[in-house]
Amino acid sequence: MILTVTPNPALDLTWHVDRLTPGATHRVRTGVARAGGKGVNVARVLHGRHIDVLALATSGGATGAEFTRELDSSGIPHHVVPIGGATRRSVAIVDDERGETAVFNEHGAPLDAAESSALLDAAARLGRASRVVAICGSLPPGVSPDALGALVEGLVAAGTRVVVDTSGPGLLAAARAGAHALKPNRDELEAAMGHADPVSGARALLDLGAGLVVVSLGAEGLVCVSRADAAGGLRARLPRVLHGNATGAGDALVAAIAAALADTPDLHEDTDVAAAARSRLARRAAAWSASAVLMPLAGELSPQHDALEAEVVVESIAEEHA
Repeated sequence: MILTVTPNPALDLTWHVDRLTPGATHRVRTGVARAGGKGVNVARVLHGRHIDVLALATSGGATGAEFTRELDSSGIPHHVVPIGGATRRSVAIVDDERGETAVFNEHGAPLDAAESSALLDAAARLGRASRVVAICGSLPPGVSPDALGALVEGLVAAGTRVVVDTSGPGLLAAARAGAHALKPNRDELEAAMGHADPVSGARALLDLGAGLVVVSLGAEGLVCVSRADAAGGLRARLPRVLHGNATGAGDALVAAIAAALADTPDLHEDTDVAAAARSRLARRAAAWSASAVLMPLAGELSPQHDALEAEVVVESIAEEHA
């Protein structure tokens, strides 16, 4: 089983407009509200691929009640930790003409000490019974980077494979705790490590203790660097740009990493099997990420994902980075 942990989930609200004009009034089709947050979106992708998954998240207030009802109706197995504060909202406005999306994320309610402990204890307990744990998204006030690091360290010690998609001090804490894989985007990586070059930034995270780093680069695809090939690594991209709703692209990429870790636990090792698995991961992750852009809502893959996977170009990173 793969466990996804979403410390700061959201009720995702999505509207599509023909063309977004700042300052104008828009008449739009009825919007969609669904349970979201990065880890929930990862679970939704995996569930759609018929992969055994459990989504762990918090829920509180009126928005939390709607969040939980939608999660119940989705059929995704889940465990919800109740909190006193209201679950935050995330608003996505998709400009269909331009193929661009504006996203407005609320910060999220703080967790008190008891709520934070309940979430972390559930993650540790359920994680020890899982093959892979994906910890995704921002940390709400009350869940510190040190607490995230301790969770990752404990899961790794228990033999569970851990992938983390977060930013800032939490990203550094996960690396130092020995996370098997990290998935920052280009901006998150530069902010955390100070490297404009994603390969150099990825290597810096490997030096801290991570096993594998996959950096999402938007329309440019991704780079995948492991301890075994830190002097090189892989680039993967589509040879064309897709336009649509990119809000779930990174989550689809994390789903691909989690599925790969479930199939090849030692993905970062210096073996032929691991090297072949990293190449498959880079290709599939780029395809899943791209196919998510074609879907109206986050957490879904386009039926074209297999065809897109065949188009993906995977190349070795030049030795000039060594």
